[in-house]
Amino acid sequence: MQNTRQMKIGNIVIGGGAPVAVQSMTNTPTADYDATYRQVCALAQAGCDIVRVTLNHEGAVESFAKLCATSPVPIVADIHYNARLAMAAVEAGASKVRINPGNISRVADLKELAKLCAKCGVGIRIGVNMGSLERAVVEEYGRTARAMVVSALDQAALLEGFGLHDICISVKSSDPKETFDAYRMLAESCDYPLHIGVTEAGGGERAIYKSFDCLGGLLHLGIGDTLRVSLSDDPVEEVRAGIELLRAVGLRRDYVDVMGCPTCGRTTYDVVGISAALREAVASNKSSLKVAVMGCVVNGLGEAGDADIAVVGLTRDKVDIYVLGERRMTLSPDEVVEAVCGLIPTVEKQKEARNG
Repeated sequence: MQNTRQMKIGNIVIGGGAPVAVQSMTNTPTADYDATYRQVCALAQAGCDIVRVTLNHEGAVESFAKLCATSPVPIVADIHYNARLAMAAVEAGASKVRINPGNISRVADLKELAKLCAKCGVGIRIGVNMGSLERAVVEEYGRTARAMVVSALDQAALLEGFGLHDICISVKSSDPKETFDAYRMLAESCDYPLHIGVTEAGGGERAIYKSFDCLGGLLHLGIGDTLRVSLSDDPVEEVRAGIELLRAVGLRRDYVDVMGCPTCGRTTYDVVGISAALREAVASNKSSLKVAVMGCVVNGLGEAGDADIAVVGLTRDKVDIYVLGERRMTLSPDEVVEAVCGLIPTVEKQKEARNG
């Protein structure tokens, strides 16, 4: 991971080698405490570490304060245009405040906010969006990745000058390549923890692909301390996507990874159906095991050599089950799902014993 400074957001630590935290944002009216609280709880239940909530008018401050006091996860106040609301959020119990340099840039306001945050131990995320860059920055750099970086670092320097050092930065565009380039530049220019994400990605699978294209590359480079997969969807889907991304890049090993060969004319049994049934059967299992479902002896144990449990097709009616590289049993395909699920607890204990 990039060597970033650490920052506390409620009971969550980000940066400095801490696990990458998954974030999302509520889309209920913040003044409606009951609806917003229910959504925060649903996000937390899905695995969300930090939830951002808009505080866009004074009438929502009371509800926001109640939410901060009752939420199972840290609450970040999302503030635009109104520095007074940012200060109200801090006093209401926000664990962090997100501000946008494109619409909160008055130096006197930033000074007052920075001093209050430093006093209360509340950090600020400087959240730069391509669509709301300051006019002066656009005039000098255009709407470019560098412009976002300049905007973020300029405001960070101001906050640091006013005594606030708990600073996190994001630089988001709807263009994955532009976003990727901005974070690369930012990572080379500072040691602030970085919140990564592609903004306005849209909905459906295409939006997830856009985010994964950018965020996966950044995570492989060690860039990113928190993330949000922004979707035009139920926020819970953002959390699920974020967790799956961290699993895909190897940063979370809290699940049974069911691998499978892509199948071909040599496939001897229903690899596709059994793989799907296994994924469903182990969906809630937190064992960090690999299970491989392979179609034939050609790509059998060799291709599944690093699997903890491997299913290898022999004939239409027979498969071999290997455990930690050793053949354990021969079964019919219909018996595979039950057999593998039964083996998982034993294999997990064997691996723990081997690893000491």
